[in-house]
Amino acid sequence: MRVASAIARRAFADARVRTISFAILFFVAAVTQGTAYEEGYPTIEDRIRFARSVGENDAARLLYGTPHDLLTVGGYVAWRVGGSLAILAGIWGLLAAVRAMRAEEESGRSEVLLTGAVGRRTVFAAQLAAIGAGAVVLWLTAFAGLVVGSVPVGGSAYLALAIVSVIPVFAGVGAVASQLAPRKRMATGLASAVLAVAFALRGVASSTSGGAEWLRWLSPLGWAEELRPFAGAQPVVLLLPVVASAALLLAAGALWERRDVGSGLLPAHDTAEPRLGLLGSPATQALRSERGAIAAWLVGVAAFALLMGYLSDAVNEDVLSDQVQEQLDKLGGGSIVTPAGYLGFTFLFVVLAVSLFCCMQVGSVREEESEQRLETLLALPVGRRRWLAGRLLVAAAAAGALALAAGLLAWAGASSQGADVSVASMIGAGANCLPAALLFLAIGALAFALLPRVAAVVAYVVVGAAFALELFGSLLEAPGWLLAVSPFHNIGLVPGESFEAGAAAVMVALALVAALASLALFARRDLTAA
Repeated sequence: MRVASAIARRAFADARVRTISFAILFFVAAVTQGTAYEEGYPTIEDRIRFARSVGENDAARLLYGTPHDLLTVGGYVAWRVGGSLAILAGIWGLLAAVRAMRAEEESGRSEVLLTGAVGRRTVFAAQLAAIGAGAVVLWLTAFAGLVVGSVPVGGSAYLALAIVSVIPVFAGVGAVASQLAPRKRMATGLASAVLAVAFALRGVASSTSGGAEWLRWLSPLGWAEELRPFAGAQPVVLLLPVVASAALLLAAGALWERRDVGSGLLPAHDTAEPRLGLLGSPATQALRSERGAIAAWLVGVAAFALLMGYLSDAVNEDVLSDQVQEQLDKLGGGSIVTPAGYLGFTFLFVVLAVSLFCCMQVGSVREEESEQRLETLLALPVGRRRWLAGRLLVAAAAAGALALAAGLLAWAGASSQGADVSVASMIGAGANCLPAALLFLAIGALAFALLPRVAAVVAYVVVGAAFALELFGSLLEAPGWLLAVSPFHNIGLVPGESFEAGAAAVMVALALVAALASLALFARRDLTAA
């Protein structure tokens, strides 16, 4: 029991950055949506107009699911927050399982652990316990955010439970994928494909009329919706995720006991013709090693931007109350009843996404050092400054590609609906994401040079704190000097607003200074392993 507890604590600690990041997202979403709805639609007339608008908007139903009650705060939050956070909960569940199982094997730590007096069942149970502890953390943060956001306590607990009910199912999916795939990336890809299918099934069931509603019962995301918080609760539906997760985890445990450690049931393709492309310099080698992650982020950001562009012509003055507009003014969003204004406001979240990508790149830089690949590379005629500068340039170029793709795909989505938004203005909106993202990247690089073991944590915390300050500080009318600390507050929401050239220049200058400082400091410190 003591050994299992130690393994579980270690697995839980290894996932702390991811868990904290998701917990912040859960809390922020839960707090803001309830408060915004209550203040934005205070009368029954406002809420009826809003409900009619959503009922005719297939794109909104595709993203969030079928609304069952948009005339109450709880019913709205169950649709808006529950529909989106259930997807994030599924992502967290599959990532947690793949990290705790396949990634541990790929690093060789599982093999070392099993050489001692530890059985496979003990290791598997400890890994599941760590995932369960993380799920409890997410439930608590969602519950707390809902209560703070003016949602009744009892309903908040049930809604938070509905959101996290998908975690054990997709943890089971990730666990099975970890037994099938010989590599972490393949396991993540297999599990993500299952999540994509589940989202598509729920989306088709919610956004089409006719006899397609039954497809919702084939998706764990649909099960979470059918729990119906604040709209005729159906707790008996919880039996579906319980049975499905138990079956998946039992199957994963059986496969784990019957296969060799370090291998998967699918072929590994360990031998192949040598490919020397992108191995001519540290920077191109970094691009080669990160191309899969960059492609995944590119697809995700582009899909979000395309959807936001598609929705840009859906908001109108008939469904936007004065109170909602007042809250948007506090956030710097201005009017969103025009496509340009709506896209300018939503691109604040694209800035957040690109900034989080930069944090991930800081984590990749640290991983190369902690796994001692950097030590081998620096044994060659490669200088430390050249290596780190190359990694930062690759990260900056990839961030630029994400921003450009977001601008182009948002324009494509808006154009498909006949919105009056030019391609040049949307390319400008994409470029507007870069000054803040580059500043966060440079701050992460400086943390890597000074405190390498916690560099990724520092980067994520800085981004999360800056975004939370902009979000909550504006709504709570914090002093202007405090809001100015956040880079998000100094961004002109292009194309709805003018580009803030002065603020952008300051952020780029600070990023350059921090990056140069990181190069100098990294050249003087010792390499540190994990």
